[in-house]
Amino acid sequence: MKPSAGVEAARLALLNWLADAGYRFTTPAPATHRRILLRRGRVDARDLDDIFGWNLPFDAAAFDPQMIRLMREGDILESLGGKVVSGLRVASVGSLLFLHSAFPLRGADSVFFGPDSYRFADFVRMETPPLSAGARIVDIGAGAGVGGIVAASLNAGAQLSLSDINPRALALARINAVFAGVDAELSHSDGLPPDGAAFDVVLANPPYLGGETGRIYSRGGGALGSELSVAWAQAGLARLAPGGRMLLYSGAAITRDGDSLRPRLEATCRDVGCSLDYREIDPDVFPSTLLRRAYWGVERIAAVGAVMVKDA
Repeated sequence: MKPSAGVEAARLALLNWLADAGYRFTTPAPATHRRILLRRGRVDARDLDDIFGWNLPFDAAAFDPQMIRLMREGDILESLGGKVVSGLRVASVGSLLFLHSAFPLRGADSVFFGPDSYRFADFVRMETPPLSAGARIVDIGAGAGVGGIVAASLNAGAQLSLSDINPRALALARINAVFAGVDAELSHSDGLPPDGAAFDVVLANPPYLGGETGRIYSRGGGALGSELSVAWAQAGLARLAPGGRMLLYSGAAITRDGDSLRPRLEATCRDVGCSLDYREIDPDVFPSTLLRRAYWGVERIAAVGAVMVKDA
């Protein structure tokens, strides 16, 4: 259910309050988060990093009453064993702040933010071209909105669409975009917005782990997780304007025979008349996934970036 206007206003005000307080926090992978909490033991939050980053419980009376009021009005102040805890976390990317789900990620509709989000943001920052006013950007499966918001913040006057199948993600992306000073149109969809319009830049960071169980943000389709990446590439290129580019950040299962994703993207690009610049961004991510039976023939999972430019 979409939060009320009052709840959204309070959450936006909280982001502005945190920015004024100089808040910065780099959100790690869930496994790292879990290990840090185990190392620290059962302690209360001492500062803003502990509250909105490490998601520790705290005594509300020990912190700024304005912050507590905004958390309460934003419906994220939750009771926990005589203390309170934040129902959302906040990650920083440069000067931008992003609301995302609390730790641990329990629901299938959890809104993920972590190392992939930072790699995606860097990839978008490097590969998004200068755009003229009115150019159209879309972020498919936008999650908290990091890719689209970073791209739009680099191109004042561009029109941004954020698309996601998860209403909870769209609700947070809306606030994150407003905080960044970006006007975004939201689309509740499992792919591109349904209006049929062409885009100058298409961004996608699809789930890329195999199997059908788990949270929305991790299910890439097929045994090795490449189906959604290929489907989004095909859909994105079909809606790409001549001379436009699609930036796909994904993961590829690497076997003894090579990269399982690259040949499929090469074939897709040949079919629609696009060039392809494909590279590994991180050679080894999600190593625990290799323990799954479907991955026994996989030697590593690489984070990859594909820049696909449509013929003019």
